[in-house]
Amino acid sequence: NKRLLLSETLTERFKCLYSGSVYSSIHGFSQEEIKEKLLAFPGGSIDLLKQDSGIAVLTINNPPRMNAFSGAMMVDLEEKVTQLENWTDGKGVIVQGAAQTFCSGSDLNAVRAMSNSQVDGMKMCMFMQNTLTRLLRLPLISVALVEGNALGGGAELTTACDFRLMASGSVIQFVHKHMGLVPGWGGAARLVTLVGSRNALKLLGGAVKVDSELGVHIGLADGVLKVDLDAARAETGLQQAESWLSQYTKGPAPVIKAVKKVVLSGRELSLSDALRTEKDIFGSVWGGPANLQALASKSKHK
Repeated sequence: NKRLLLSETLTERFKCLYSGSVYSSIHGFSQEEIKEKLLAFPGGSIDLLKQDSGIAVLTINNPPRMNAFSGAMMVDLEEKVTQLENWTDGKGVIVQGAAQTFCSGSDLNAVRAMSNSQVDGMKMCMFMQNTLTRLLRLPLISVALVEGNALGGGAELTTACDFRLMASGSVIQFVHKHMGLVPGWGGAARLVTLVGSRNALKLLGGAVKVDSELGVHIGLADGVLKVDLDAARAETGLQQAESWLSQYTKGPAPVIKAVKKVVLSGRELSLSDALRTEKDIFGSVWGGPANLQALASKSKHK
């Protein structure tokens, strides 16, 4: 039928965009090869909870190392992103750190071991760029819940979400220059898109500690968690993030996914390709169950 043909057209024409991968074998990249090397550095986990509400919670879980990414956690993250890509009923995802701190980047044990090989370091960079690009390109609306510190690669991870909510007292800091590096997980490119080149230069060149106030001012943060002095009625950061995100995920999953896809194509494709994509996505929901129900109830102006 017509909707099936449109779906096939979308899948074929823009499968590279929606699958998200930047590197493949034509770039000399073997995902299985780098996975094997990363798995030699165990510790921590990436935990995924898919809820009936259609909002998932992705938790960076390695508190003894301030939720730094071990090699095994990098592989774990890629596998969890694959699960989210295939989640039919999904509408949104919250990315958080365990124990009220976000993420301190790469575990230095893995970094030191790989620093002797430029090839391994570059392949780890390619692997994480692929994974975080796929995270950003998920057909789900994503928000990073930043409590505590998001440092280095943790700061880069926040930019791979559609939105960022910061707790009072939290900090996002691109500390790469202190390590003699620049961002390698795609964080610099995404940061320029979010805050502009001048602010990006300041944040990277100055290794600026971005608190919630500065984050909102420059457009890096989309909101600040409320502090309720009455502990008995205070919502947790996660509860506040779920309430905030639910504003944008109400409605049927196919419609929310379509919303994310048209925005994604508008951001990443040329105008002509974005317009053609928008037309195809429009066709995939036109006459669908949600559209027909809305027409029957005349809900447009409610």
